[in-house]
Amino acid sequence: MADVLKRVPVREQDAKERAANFEEVCYGYNKEEAMEEASRCLNCKNAKCIQGCPVAINIPGFVSKVKEGDIEGAYKVIGESSALPAICGRVCPQESQCECKCIRGIKGDPVSIGKLERFVADYALEHDIKPAKAEKTNGHKVAVIGSGPSGLTCAGDLAKLGYEVTVFEALHELGGVLVYGIPEFRLPKHKVVKKEIEKVKELGVKFETNVVIGKSTTIDQLMEEENFEAVFIGSGAGLPMFMGIPGETANGVFSANEYLTRSNLMKAFDDSYDTPIAAGRKVAVVGGGNVAMDAARTALRLGAEVHVVYRRSEAELPARVEEVHHAKEEGVIFDLLTNPKEILVDENGWVKGMTVIKMELGEPDASGRRRPVEIPGSEYEIELDTVIMSLGTSPNPLIASTTKGLETNRRKCIVAEEENGQTSKACVFAGGDAVTGAATVILAMGAGKAGAKGIHELLSGK
Repeated sequence: MADVLKRVPVREQDAKERAANFEEVCYGYNKEEAMEEASRCLNCKNAKCIQGCPVAINIPGFVSKVKEGDIEGAYKVIGESSALPAICGRVCPQESQCECKCIRGIKGDPVSIGKLERFVADYALEHDIKPAKAEKTNGHKVAVIGSGPSGLTCAGDLAKLGYEVTVFEALHELGGVLVYGIPEFRLPKHKVVKKEIEKVKELGVKFETNVVIGKSTTIDQLMEEENFEAVFIGSGAGLPMFMGIPGETANGVFSANEYLTRSNLMKAFDDSYDTPIAAGRKVAVVGGGNVAMDAARTALRLGAEVHVVYRRSEAELPARVEEVHHAKEEGVIFDLLTNPKEILVDENGWVKGMTVIKMELGEPDASGRRRPVEIPGSEYEIELDTVIMSLGTSPNPLIASTTKGLETNRRKCIVAEEENGQTSKACVFAGGDAVTGAATVILAMGAGKAGAKGIHELLSGK
């Protein structure tokens, strides 16, 4: 009999093999493994795991269905709360949300909720199980800006309630950060993202690509000329931040956004695509979040020696533990307690190295993490030909600057109520990275759900 205190291990691609390809790292569970893992769930009456989920999935409900072998039933339970389960099962930080609340985890391993969600969602995609849709429309028109996780979630929830929803996407492909930001080896685009978006389309949601709100049209025009009764802004945060150090404008310095977009959306990793990318022989990725791990692991697969330069220690790395573990397994080098001072540039304007300084941790700062402090006289140089800055992003100010009465804060983020996404402008709601700055997919989805709830309450007169 299996040890109920230990989770069923998940099969993964060998580290040496995957470091040279863009195939998905994790293979996930098969049905037998999923049912065995589901049997570890205690089916708590007061399920704390639900409280840890930003979209409040009935976790014991779907897990018990998996335990019974009723995978279609499990999908229907998840579908009541989430429009993107195959995506969340792969990229959601379950270890710090639902799984960290799992009672089973007190004396053993928590139930592998994320991997079970992924199995159920993949089963539904493979067997073309349709989501439940509204029987008829209610005649109300809603516009959603952005086809990332918050926009897709808001659109899906409203469509289920009978609203006529149109999603406007600035890029030529749907998915937002799901297609341009997250690498293929973590989130397959054709097998997962496109199929999840098809499920949203099956709910009746319409999509228009290559529409830049603030250029092609404005929110005011959508409401005044095209008769949209409410608008949800889920445009994300795609404006990269830099350090402002000498040499940062040199050739060979990228934002992680540009680097990942070239690889993920424009398929630069594939020789059959004519997309230039400076793969580099020796690459430094500055930062320690999930995006930094994505950029580092992408550069590694493109043939570079890769260093992650981060000014705090490993304990403070904001990236998921799983992503750091995978990066190390694959050969990414971590230069911790190290901070850039200057990017060194050759006579032709290209990166040739970087001056860094060693750090030590002092007292906690406003984020609760110990503040890094420079160690005088500890500077040294490292030889490089490419630097990728992964320091966070902020929203593009275009939408706010072209919308009358839309309030933003000092970080250029749209101000919106957490409970329902209402902004300072009547009938305009917002959520996700456009409001919070760069955060996780699942938090953006939670904001999309809140926005859909606010719009429904407004237009239904509740």
